[in-house]
Amino acid sequence: MALSASLYLRQSQSLVMTPQLMQSIQLLQMTHLELNQFIAQEVEKNPLLEFQTGDEAITTQDRSTQEDPAPTSGAADEVVGPGDLYDSATSSPGERLSEQLDADFANVFPDDTPPQRPDAPELLGQWKSMPGGGEGGGSEEYDLDDFVASRKTLRDALLEQLPFALTAPGDRLIAQHLIDQLDEAGYLHADLADTAARLGATGEDVMRVLLSLQQFDPPGVFARTLSECLAIQLRARDRLDPAMEALIDNLELLARRDFASLKKICGVDEEDLVDMLAEIRKLDPKPGTSFETSVTEAIVPDVIVRAGSDGSWLVELNPDALPRVLVNHDYFAEISRGTRKNSADQAFLSDCLQNANWLTRSLDQRARTIMKVASEIVRQQDGFLVNGVDHLRPLNLRMVADAIKMHESTVSRVTSNKYMLTPRGLFELKYFFTVSIGSAENGDAHSAESVRHRIRTMIQQESAAAVLSDDDIVDLLKQAGVDIARRTVAKYREAMNIPSSVQRRREKRALAKAGGF
Repeated sequence: MALSASLYLRQSQSLVMTPQLMQSIQLLQMTHLELNQFIAQEVEKNPLLEFQTGDEAITTQDRSTQEDPAPTSGAADEVVGPGDLYDSATSSPGERLSEQLDADFANVFPDDTPPQRPDAPELLGQWKSMPGGGEGGGSEEYDLDDFVASRKTLRDALLEQLPFALTAPGDRLIAQHLIDQLDEAGYLHADLADTAARLGATGEDVMRVLLSLQQFDPPGVFARTLSECLAIQLRARDRLDPAMEALIDNLELLARRDFASLKKICGVDEEDLVDMLAEIRKLDPKPGTSFETSVTEAIVPDVIVRAGSDGSWLVELNPDALPRVLVNHDYFAEISRGTRKNSADQAFLSDCLQNANWLTRSLDQRARTIMKVASEIVRQQDGFLVNGVDHLRPLNLRMVADAIKMHESTVSRVTSNKYMLTPRGLFELKYFFTVSIGSAENGDAHSAESVRHRIRTMIQQESAAAVLSDDDIVDLLKQAGVDIARRTVAKYREAMNIPSSVQRRREKRALAKAGGF
């Protein structure tokens, strides 16, 4: 064998993760909010991209639904595809709407002309500076958010009460420092000794100011523990007697529903203990949350499922969750004519056009992939949509991936943080994927979610005289054809925050003796 260097020619194929491919993968797993933020950034960077207006979106969607519906994955389900949602802008949607309706919005009320200036001369400057007002005013419309009063925060509410409770400047300084140390729930986590050393005060002064602050509204603020928070509220209601103090000092026994030990510690009978528990339930463990300023955002479903007239399911993408982006080819052609002699500008425009086209294709592919996955889920979980959670079938990513000819990782990205609105409610796509539990009679397997629902229903329907143990639940499930172990029942019960049969029996008997409270 000769030992010499030689040159060989070899041909091979490999998948290269280009930036465009990475972008497509990232778009697939983005939520509705993240996708809108990403597109807004791209529109800001790319002059050839622009958002599609509402009227134009409706026109484009109707045209695309009629011309290019997406194929359905099941023969029994009618699917409305995303269509050609990403096209180039040609004319103004307002002009097309005026031509279709034969209406000119400028001549609707010809006699109603707006006043040129307000009656009060001193408001003329303000009128001109407001959007759309008077001579020299802007052309923007009013934003109602500019006229909405800001919501009062917990800190603002406490600072308003501070001058009426403390008059000394040193006490107010300590109080303001403690107010800044509160968390969103109204609890104080600051070390009083460190606070005193930092402000050059004594520990007695800080404690005296803290006791004054604990009398502020809402009751329970400036507490350092849950027990202290409840004690402050009970003291304000004049209900903090020795028995109640013993109860709130042993909240861990209350969490375990150890009512027998609580009766001995508090020195009360069952009737008095139930009354004390009723008083505890009326208290607010997080008094500061009533001033929470965070905005609660509603979940926007990505897919909507409706019952068809022929008994099938109509699966369609939510138009409100579809980002609509246009590539303005007319603007590209107009600008290209003026930049033919400048190679740098021409290269920039070509790069912008390429990125814009790739983004629109990626968005369209994302919509079609979500449609395929959702359609297969609807086909697999038809029993759930018809009869409820008891008929939820076991389903995994491989089953869906094999049915739609995609990889499991792609299905996993699609089902993450995507929601489906069904006649039975709003569910995350991952909700329909549950593990399989065998049948006791060699029948069809059962999904874990349906078994958990059965366990929860059994416990809700039990009485104080017949509390079901985990073994009893196992026997009942086996009679219903579910082969499940006792440790699995205990695991599901603990995951649903359901106490044991001993704790439930104590609570139900105590509530029954108290008249069903």
